[in-house]
Amino acid sequence: MDRLSGFTVFVQVAETRSFVAAGRLLGVSASAVGKRVARLEQRLGVRLFHRSTRSITLTAEGAAFLERSRRVLAEIEAAEQEIAQAAAMPRGRLRVSLPLVSGLVLPALGAFMGAYPEIELDLDFTDRLVDVIDEGFDAVVRTGVPSDSRLVARHLGDFELLLVASPGYLAERGTPGTPEDLLTHACLHFRFPNSGKLEPWPLRRPPGAADLPLPVAMICNNIETRLCFAIQGRGIACLPDFAVRDALADGRLQRVLPAHAGRRAAFHLLWPASRHPAPKVRALVDFLSARLFAETASGGEVGTALELDDPA
Repeated sequence: MDRLSGFTVFVQVAETRSFVAAGRLLGVSASAVGKRVARLEQRLGVRLFHRSTRSITLTAEGAAFLERSRRVLAEIEAAEQEIAQAAAMPRGRLRVSLPLVSGLVLPALGAFMGAYPEIELDLDFTDRLVDVIDEGFDAVVRTGVPSDSRLVARHLGDFELLLVASPGYLAERGTPGTPEDLLTHACLHFRFPNSGKLEPWPLRRPPGAADLPLPVAMICNNIETRLCFAIQGRGIACLPDFAVRDALADGRLQRVLPAHAGRRAAFHLLWPASRHPAPKVRALVDFLSARLFAETASGGEVGTALELDDPA
């Protein structure tokens, strides 16, 4: 930094031909300017100025050094402007990990691409619990409980897990009236990718009651398969409300045990903690907060990460 300031002082003296004028422009005394020039000359081993009581003029070496110094300072100024512009305009590759809920996030991400054409989206859809920092992700969308202080989280919105089945299935197999009635039904399950365990259904049971050994008609690791099979009348499925909203509205599905089943959960967007997050990350955070769950997003940020709701 001392060398860089030496360039600046030298150029000001060369252009003003005065230690006093240069000091005034730089906000320092003429004496300080003179000492800085003397140190620069000593380091270079040449005289840069001819000094007299009436004038200051450049030596031949000083004239050559002035041309180089101006180029150096111009490059530094250009670099500063480039960085400032990059900070103001979100751009570059943005690597994001998302759960397998494409129907929920794709419309918002498509709109994000339209709003920020300079950002290159690199999307990884998985229900595996990725390590955001070690695996080089800029951000992740996850559900679960905060646990990692290396990350900052923004609450995107809430959803509810529901039990659903088709009217045709219920007409054929009967409509369950209690959780115990599920023991005679075909149940479509989700398997957690990290532990291999089945997702527990959100059944409201008396305190101390044992878990019900629900039958297994099918197991998969995504929403679309369970939704498709439930609509086809293959069994009862536990699915998030945003995935079944249309099917419930047009009558292809019905809720099962609404008084005995249901659990709320939340989506969060997480990114590595930083005092100044990259503009592309901040753009994604603000955009998804406003678009993904506009009616329920709280917008609050917390300095913790989230894990999938895997009981393991």
